[in-house]
Amino acid sequence: MSAYSRPNSPRPNVARRVPARSRLVALGLGLAIAATGCAGAPGSGSSSASATGGAFPVSVNNCGRTVTVKQQPTRAVALNQGAIEEALALGVQKQMAGTAYLDDKVADKYKDAYASIPVLADKYPTKEVFAQAKPDFALASYASAFSDKAVGTRDELEQQGIPTYLDPFACDNKADRAQVSFDNVWSSLGDIAKLFGQPGNATTVIDAQKTELDAVKQAKAGDGQKVFWWDSQTDTPFTGGNAGGPALVMQAVGATNAFADVDGAWANVPWEKVVAADPDVIVLADASWSTAQSKIDYISNDPALKNLKAVQNKRFITVPFSQTTPGATLVDGAKSVSDQLAALPR
Repeated sequence: MSAYSRPNSPRPNVARRVPARSRLVALGLGLAIAATGCAGAPGSGSSSASATGGAFPVSVNNCGRTVTVKQQPTRAVALNQGAIEEALALGVQKQMAGTAYLDDKVADKYKDAYASIPVLADKYPTKEVFAQAKPDFALASYASAFSDKAVGTRDELEQQGIPTYLDPFACDNKADRAQVSFDNVWSSLGDIAKLFGQPGNATTVIDAQKTELDAVKQAKAGDGQKVFWWDSQTDTPFTGGNAGGPALVMQAVGATNAFADVDGAWANVPWEKVVAADPDVIVLADASWSTAQSKIDYISNDPALKNLKAVQNKRFITVPFSQTTPGATLVDGAKSVSDQLAALPR
């Protein structure tokens, strides 16, 4: 399993997925969204842009290809929650024509901006719905967004004059994938901001996140705590390994990852190993397709698992799934886990 692959995610190699939370599909197709010139301070990020300060054309390297945006996007479409929240974090909602595919609720700080953009579909829009939105740029968190079963391949969209950007942790070719790190998350935000013509916006976001992450690290709320990070599944739990969003969060809070010896971002581990680890704390990813409460109910009623000390002492921490993957809200996830750890009785 790759560093960014996981079950129940919108990926081509996944056999099943439980639907994202239901929304009334707001097509709003054909509505003209005015271009904005939200000027930010010039210069930001670490992309290989051919121009800075919002000048166009702009080119960045992404998943082994050069993405060139000739004019500032005014009708962008974001696919997958990670990409949606990256765009919202950068304040480019007025340059967007649509969004699609949430895993959980959009972060409160982005709710108003999110509500101002048409929702094209609960999952991926059809090619027809996508085309009717008249996109001039598309960005996504997962490679499955740019497939024939979704809105079309990246090559097809490029031929239609629609440049695309894929989160660098999800590239089709493993050799092109970026290592999951906070620095690479921020580098990606810088790339996206430049493609939107808002490089200064990335500087503001990244500086704020670095300050917040430093505070989390200094708090060391997880010191001395062994953590089992439970993403999903009950037959063989899907947990955070030593390279991915969960690993970064556990390192930031100073906790010990119960499965730090497991290579990769995610992996299935047998319950016997969880019992042997007997973690002090269990972190539960909360998604519409695998809620934290459903996992608490399962583990609290299993004859063997209910005897884990974390279960006996009800030492559960809940974090939205969207804050566990590398993206604009991963630092939020680290702060949330830190705050909840600090609140647990020792």
